[in-house]
Amino acid sequence: MTIENNHVVAVSYILHTIEQDGSKILVEETTSENPLTFLYGVGMMIPKFEENIIGMKVGDKTAFVIQPEEAYGEKDPQAIAQLPIDMFKEAGTPPLGAILPLTDNEGNNFQAFVVEVTPEVVVADLNHPMAGKTLDFQVEILNTRPATEEELSHGHAHGIDGNEAH
Repeated sequence: MTIENNHVVAVSYILHTIEQDGSKILVEETTSENPLTFLYGVGMMIPKFEENIIGMKVGDKTAFVIQPEEAYGEKDPQAIAQLPIDMFKEAGTPPLGAILPLTDNEGNNFQAFVVEVTPEVVVADLNHPMAGKTLDFQVEILNTRPATEEELSHGHAHGIDGNEAH
């Protein structure tokens, strides 16, 4: 069975970023014991990732590179927030590199990364951590099957066998 829209797909992959000097840095690796399982074609994955695996079948392997503009975008130097140090009185001042869970005015949750702490402010980078990164994937297709009606109505996979993981 080949991958197509509204299929539950399980893959193992190795993800590296390609640095300016051409070197690679390992970001993440999944295995057949702990695969990435997702509902294909509903916007869960980077579109270019899905484009690279459509039509593949169990056992197929591929490798591809996704440029920043087709992944998480370029890093926006303006996406920096200066948060008043008073915001952190109860929780304590976060250290450099800490991940801050934030919510915007519309109720959307996102993360920021602490890049500087002064006596007055915590400076947070609001860019996605993979913004500006070239992604190098090695992927193996482990399983694919049509999604159940329940999965389609929920908008996510319930595991490769169709049962919700608990």
